[in-house]
Amino acid sequence: MTEHAHTNRLINETSPYLLQHAHNPVDWFPWGEEAFAIARREQKPLLLSIGYSACHWCHVMEHESFENEAIAKLMNDNFVNIKVDREERPDLDQIYMNAVQMMTQHGGWPMTVFLTPDAVPFYAGTYFPPEDRFNMPGFPRVLISVADAFRERPEDVSQTAESVLSELKRATALVESNEVLTVDLLDAAYRGIIKNYDAANGGFGGAPKFPPAMTLEFLLHTYYRTGNRQALEIVQHSVRKMADGGIYDQLGGGFHRYSTDARWLVPHFEKMLYDNALLSRLYLHYYQLTGEEWSRKIAEGILDYVVREMTDELGGFYSTQDADSEGVEGKFFVWSLAEIESLLGKEDAALFAAYYNATPDGNFEGENILNVTQDLAEVAARKKVTVEKLEAALLMSRKILFAAREKRVKPARDEKVLTAWNGLMLASFAEAGAILDRPDYSEVAKRNARFVLTNLRREGLLLRSYKEGEAKLNAYLEDYSFYAEGLLTLFETTGELEWFTEARNLCDVMIAEFWDDEEGGFFFTGDSHEQLIVRAKDFFDNATPSGNSIAAELLLRLGLLTTNQDYQRRAATILRLTTNGMLRYPSGFGRVLCALDFYLDTPKEIALVGEAESPQTISLAREIWSRYLPNKVVAQAEPQDDAPAHAIPLLQGRMALDGQPTAYVCEHFTCKTPVTSPAELALQLVRNTATAP
Repeated sequence: MTEHAHTNRLINETSPYLLQHAHNPVDWFPWGEEAFAIARREQKPLLLSIGYSACHWCHVMEHESFENEAIAKLMNDNFVNIKVDREERPDLDQIYMNAVQMMTQHGGWPMTVFLTPDAVPFYAGTYFPPEDRFNMPGFPRVLISVADAFRERPEDVSQTAESVLSELKRATALVESNEVLTVDLLDAAYRGIIKNYDAANGGFGGAPKFPPAMTLEFLLHTYYRTGNRQALEIVQHSVRKMADGGIYDQLGGGFHRYSTDARWLVPHFEKMLYDNALLSRLYLHYYQLTGEEWSRKIAEGILDYVVREMTDELGGFYSTQDADSEGVEGKFFVWSLAEIESLLGKEDAALFAAYYNATPDGNFEGENILNVTQDLAEVAARKKVTVEKLEAALLMSRKILFAAREKRVKPARDEKVLTAWNGLMLASFAEAGAILDRPDYSEVAKRNARFVLTNLRREGLLLRSYKEGEAKLNAYLEDYSFYAEGLLTLFETTGELEWFTEARNLCDVMIAEFWDDEEGGFFFTGDSHEQLIVRAKDFFDNATPSGNSIAAELLLRLGLLTTNQDYQRRAATILRLTTNGMLRYPSGFGRVLCALDFYLDTPKEIALVGEAESPQTISLAREIWSRYLPNKVVAQAEPQDDAPAHAIPLLQGRMALDGQPTAYVCEHFTCKTPVTSPAELALQLVRNTATAP
């Protein structure tokens, strides 16, 4: 490799993040045996750098340090350097992030970890500046002192490495609680969560503020279970504030990653597929519960954005969009008042600026992030126009500004397709198709299912990542559980049996590959995965749900549909393993709390028999999906088709009464009178909260 060609081994990778580093003067390796063999042979430590393509500080560190010839020479002379995309390798990210947090008491990306040739960390940090500043040592100073320590003080290094390794092993061991699982746990979690509620701005805690989709889903479950108005009001306030804030793209739909302030105004501008999957589903459920039309619009705004910007022509969903364009954070999304006026003309611009808070001085570096602080009626009264006139003007203005914005340089997009995140988005499109009566959304979901099952599976096992025709890397627990849950939801909303069959098959592979027979729960990596320094389990619902949380929900739903007790037992084990976590830190377990709520409830088991295309079948299905029923399973079959009843006991012996499409509502395997009209079905689905557990 010549010094000048500046092409390193990352040139052969498919990850856009790794390819961004392929021309650094650093002699980067991808994670793999080649790098470790060299480290062992030359007795050199490894420098592991982990980041992802939408990460702002990752770009900064690359520009300042990895593109700097002198710093690159220090790295190449003293270390074997490995670059990892955390979205492709969440297994490595999880292990080494735990180590960074243990060693430094904080974490984040870019993550910089120094390893022994056996891959054990002995020194770590996150972003390092190119020279000493911000009370931080410069990266060159860090490189020199770490390399010296490795050479001069090998005993210290191996002692640190040993203690980090034993701590990492200890941290991943959870013990099953012997307590009986009861609703007291749910009530205690609710009380713990609301202590942190921000009554002024919605959401929890202060700045920076992340949209708490899973915690809010749990509060919807709580309202449904108890009738507690406070739970609903917290959700109501939070979802409204987030939708009105700058964190929501008021012109193009979709949510940015998080807000840098407490009031959802100035976002970190990247958009992630998983946030938009979790949030679109939250707004769908909120719409089911309240029927508030604005929340339907937000859900559709998110989904339409994903169709328009984040979908591959074959049906896969892309991962992320950057915060920066033309090297400036947020540039694509912000407006000057002058630009708004030149596009809309004085009169419409005045209405638009009044509603979306655009001012001459702006609210972000002299520009305006659009956001809403007053409702239509208040703004109309202030501007002395009718609400109808204001609404019509805003609709027109949004179209004009959106069209103008489309001509700007767009933020870069990470076009790899990740199985787990696609599973979250698939579930949302599947539900949206049924809840909003939008067959086009169901079609997006089906195309995605065909794409992933065709392109991201090899010899019966899922793969993690796909880009430009190439699928690679073993799938992790979250890939199996998220994708199977998405497929199960697609079956429930379409009645097409193939999706049930695929979901159950993935679930069985997941159990065979990931279940821990000794301690219970699922490992992060499968039996056929490479050996890492620890085999971790993850139970924490962080930016995405944990693989175990969604697995618990999947097993409970499949258990009801198949009457398979083994599924139920494994789900209960996961719930017992997370009991202490749910009590100690409930806001980190939002999704598993929803699974616990399902487990403790008597979920509705709904069977629907009728011709899929018949208007009566459709109106019965609409009755099921138009209402908020968080704990239910749904199975649908055509009257003359025997296959579904063979696969799903809930459908056995179910007839269409007098040739009419018929619904059966059961609880605990006991069924109510079969019904053929939506009105009768509605009566059986209404929950009587007075007698609710």
